[in-house]
Amino acid sequence: MTLRLPERITRRGPALHPAEDGSSASVVVIGGGIAGLATAALLASRGHSVDLLEKNDDLGGRVGSVERDGFRFDTGASWYLMPEVFEHFFELLGTSADAELDLRVLDPSYRVFFEGHPEPIDLRPDREHNRALFESLEPGAGERFDAYLRSAEDTYDMALRRFLYTNFDSPSSFLHPDVVRRTPRLGRLLTRSLESHVAASFSDNRLRQVLGYPAVFLGSSPSRAPSMYHLMSRLDLGDRVLYPQGGFTQLIEVIASLARRHGARLHTGTAATGIVTADPAGGGRPGVAGVAYREEHGGATGTFAADVVVGAADLHHLETALLPEPLQTHPEPSWRGRSPGPGAVLAMLGVEGRLPELPHHSLFFTSDWRQNFGDIFGKDARVPDPASIYVCKPSETDPSVAPEGCENLFVLVPVPADTAIGAGSDEGAGSELVERTADAAIDQVAGWAGIPDLRDRIRVRHTVGPDDFATRYNAWRGGALGLEHTLRQSAFFRPGNVSGKVDGLLYAGASTVPGVGLPMCLISAELVLKRLSGDRSSLPVGR
Repeated sequence: MTLRLPERITRRGPALHPAEDGSSASVVVIGGGIAGLATAALLASRGHSVDLLEKNDDLGGRVGSVERDGFRFDTGASWYLMPEVFEHFFELLGTSADAELDLRVLDPSYRVFFEGHPEPIDLRPDREHNRALFESLEPGAGERFDAYLRSAEDTYDMALRRFLYTNFDSPSSFLHPDVVRRTPRLGRLLTRSLESHVAASFSDNRLRQVLGYPAVFLGSSPSRAPSMYHLMSRLDLGDRVLYPQGGFTQLIEVIASLARRHGARLHTGTAATGIVTADPAGGGRPGVAGVAYREEHGGATGTFAADVVVGAADLHHLETALLPEPLQTHPEPSWRGRSPGPGAVLAMLGVEGRLPELPHHSLFFTSDWRQNFGDIFGKDARVPDPASIYVCKPSETDPSVAPEGCENLFVLVPVPADTAIGAGSDEGAGSELVERTADAAIDQVAGWAGIPDLRDRIRVRHTVGPDDFATRYNAWRGGALGLEHTLRQSAFFRPGNVSGKVDGLLYAGASTVPGVGLPMCLISAELVLKRLSGDRSSLPVGR
C-alpha cells in the first residue's frame, strides 16, 4: 500500500537555491556515511536544497571513531587508495585534496607476516623494490611482476574511463572502441577467478597471497572475485598508500564541512522511518513525496518533503524496511541469492609502550587460504581459527591518536556475516565468541610479530562484532563492507542506483554501483548527480 503524504510537511532550512540550469529540487538523503555526505555535498553545490538524515549521533557511518582514555580509534576504513578519485571529488566541490587533507605517504606501504615463515616482507611505494622482492622469493617473478602490473594498470585505466563512472544507462559504455578492442580479454578476466589468474603467473604461495588479498578489499575472496580485480594491485604495488593525518574521521569531518558550506543541512539523531510516496494525479507510477522521520532523543516525529530521495544507507534496509512491499525493487526474496560479503570482529587496543615490530599496516596470512575463506563464505560458515587478519597501527604515523609513549592498534578479523556471532563491548564484556576471536587475534599478532607481552600491555580494549554492524548501521546480516564483488554482483550486474518502482528514488553507497570502499562510495555520489543532471556518459563529471 502506498504511503500517503500527511497533511503537515516539515521542511527545515532556507528556500530552494537555483541550480546552474535554472532548475532545482528538494532532496532528502537517508544515511550520513561517506556516500550520503558526499551526495549531500555534490547536490547542494549544484543548487539543490538538501536535508540529510542520520539516525546515529555521529556522522560517518562505518567510517566512525571511538575515543577512550586518550586513544582515538578509526572504526572502519583505514586505507587511502585511488587518490585520483578523491582528488576529482574535491575538484567538483571547488577545492583539492591537498587543501583539505594532510596526506602522508606510508613506507613501508604494508608488511606481511606468513604462517610458517619466520621473516615478514615489506611492500613499499617503490616499484623497483617490489619487483626485486618478487624476484627474491621466486626466480623469474620479477619479469612476470612487470607484466602483471602492466595488465593491472591497463585494466584500472579502462575501469576508470568506462565502467566506474557510469550508470549503465547508455550502450555507449560498451560500444566505445576502448571496450570493443578489449572484449576478448575482458571476457577472460570476467570468467576466471583472481586466484586462477594469479596462479597462472606465480607459484610461490606468498606472492599468490599478496596478489590475491585485494579481493578482501572488495568484500570477497580470491577464488570468488573475478580476475578483473587484479587491477587493485596497481594501487598498492604500483603506487603509494596514503594516510590522512587525524585519521579517516578527519576525512568525514572535511566532507561534512563541505556539505554544510554548500548549504546542506545535516541532521544527526534523526532516523528515517519511511519513504513517503504519492500517486500522480493522472495515474501511473508513484513518486517520492518525502521521508518520515523520528528523532532518536525525545521521539518527535515528522516528515521532510522531497522531490528526490537518495537512500545512502544499506540497500536491504532501505527497500525492505522503509518501503511497502509493492514498491520494493529489491524485495526480501531477491536477497536469497545475494552475498553480503564478510562480517568482521574488530578489536581496538590502546597499548602501553612502543611496538616497533609493526608498521602502519600489517597483514597476517595463514597458509591454508582455502580453509580460511571457506570458513567465511562456505556453506558451513564459522569463525576461522586460525584466521588471516589485518592490523593497523596509525600511531606509527599520527601522534594524535594515542598518548605519548603508547600505540594505537586496530585489529580486523574477517568472519562470516552472521549476527549470531554477537556484539562487542569495552574491556572484554562483549559476546563470548567476539571476545574469544579478539583474544585469538591478539595472541596471533604477539606470536608471529615477536611481541610476547602484548596482551599484558593492553590498557584500553573495545570490540565490535557483526551484530553491532546490524544494529548501528542496519547492515544486512551484519556485513562489514557491503555486497560482495562476485561476477553476479559487479558492474551492471550489481543493484542499480535507481528504483524500478518509485520515481525520484535513487541510491548511493556500498550496496549499489559501483561497489564497496571509500572511493567507490564517492563515485556512487557522483552517479546520483549524473542521474539528476541527465549525464549518461561513462566519464567523470566535467571530463
